[in-house]
Amino acid sequence: MKSIHVLIMVSLALTSQAAAQDTPPPPPAMDDAMMKMIEAASPNDHHKKLAQYLGTWDAVSSFWMEGPDKPPMPGKATARFTWGFDGRFLKQEYQGYFMGMPYTGFGFNGYDNLKKVYTQFWIDNTSTAMYTASGDFDSAGTSLTLTGKMDDPMTGEMNVTVRYVISQMANDSFVFGMYIVSAGGAPVKTGEIVYTRATAHN
Repeated sequence: MKSIHVLIMVSLALTSQAAAQDTPPPPPAMDDAMMKMIEAASPNDHHKKLAQYLGTWDAVSSFWMEGPDKPPMPGKATARFTWGFDGRFLKQEYQGYFMGMPYTGFGFNGYDNLKKVYTQFWIDNTSTAMYTASGDFDSAGTSLTLTGKMDDPMTGEMNVTVRYVISQMANDSFVFGMYIVSAGGAPVKTGEIVYTRATAHN
């Protein structure tokens, strides 16, 4: 009888221990450092401003491959913007044709809470480079200008300053413009993509 009592006590102890292991640990105390970390990692109104680009868009591109005095190379695509990483980044999936060949691009736009700037990341199937840029909206909140660097494969020039300008045309369209900024010179437009909301795809 005593042995049965001992077995029951051991069983209860093991069950209690297993239950304790299944219970998640309590959250850490919210000191100032932890609160700052949570704030820096959380999406806010700056991120919500990017929500205007959510959805599916028809994209018509023009690239001045031979200089601004020559006719641009046209292209067409479909772009889909969705939220990524719980509203922290706006994800763009871009698929279409350029110069008669399939063109696929993938990018993110976000807002860096610590640096207090909007950010951009882009890769596509025409290059092995990763393109990044950062900047801010104008005072009216209708034009986002970002600046970054790129290497020009056509000229061999490295660390060329590039400027990207996203401008609202209307509620259902916007323009993404690309410019080369040479030292001491005026920005030269090298390409643009006109996005028009494709309501039939949403």
